[in-house]
Amino acid sequence: MLALGKSLTKALAARTLAPQVCSSFATGPRQYDGTFYEFRTYCVKPSKMNEFLENVKKNIHLQTAHSELVGSWSVEFGGRIDKVFHIWKYDNFAQQTEVRKALANDKEWREQLLVPILGLTDKQESEITYLVPWCKLEKPPKEGVYELVTFQMKPGGPALWGDAFRRAINAHVDLGYSKLVGVFHTEYGALNRVHVLWWNASADSRAAGRHQSHEDPRVVAAVRESVNYLVSQQNMLLIPTSYPPLE
Repeated sequence: MLALGKSLTKALAARTLAPQVCSSFATGPRQYDGTFYEFRTYCVKPSKMNEFLENVKKNIHLQTAHSELVGSWSVEFGGRIDKVFHIWKYDNFAQQTEVRKALANDKEWREQLLVPILGLTDKQESEITYLVPWCKLEKPPKEGVYELVTFQMKPGGPALWGDAFRRAINAHVDLGYSKLVGVFHTEYGALNRVHVLWWNASADSRAAGRHQSHEDPRVVAAVRESVNYLVSQQNMLLIPTSYPPLE
């Protein structure tokens, strides 16, 4: 009986302490807000880029009638350049399911948007992401260029590396050379992956800001801590298409 009482006491203590060891990166609004963002990448056939962009510009309204397009970009630098990148917003998975059903029954969408896209692309890639709780989606102040930086972190999740990662991002934000648009944590796709979307007035202003950050001791210290949990990172310079809601 005494052993049972001790076991029960330990179990209750564990439940009481559990929230204290969770990283702030994974708690808060994300637990209560079902909103998520789909990162959809279209790998376009090299000779078909202009045709792809014109077709999507003409017919994208057939899809935005059902779901919200946050932004659309083409890749200028970084990896394969014949890519178009979309971010779609959904309130929850139930809404996405309803959207997919509606589009499947939309003959005009199939014939004017889907079928042409399939003929103009080599493949499509999709990731489902959440905004991290300490970041809200921001709109840029004016036209410019965007940088999408993708961090592959060590296994263990945000409870392991979330706080250090946040400090590194905030150190860059505090310098003010670049505007943070959003920080997204992958839910479906490669796990332990974080995408950070930045806005800059130009590629040159971005480069100047990066040089400045490399000499700032606050940034250096924060990045040095975060890099202990980093497996790899890559970036892309993105140019808004002619149908960009973020603009």
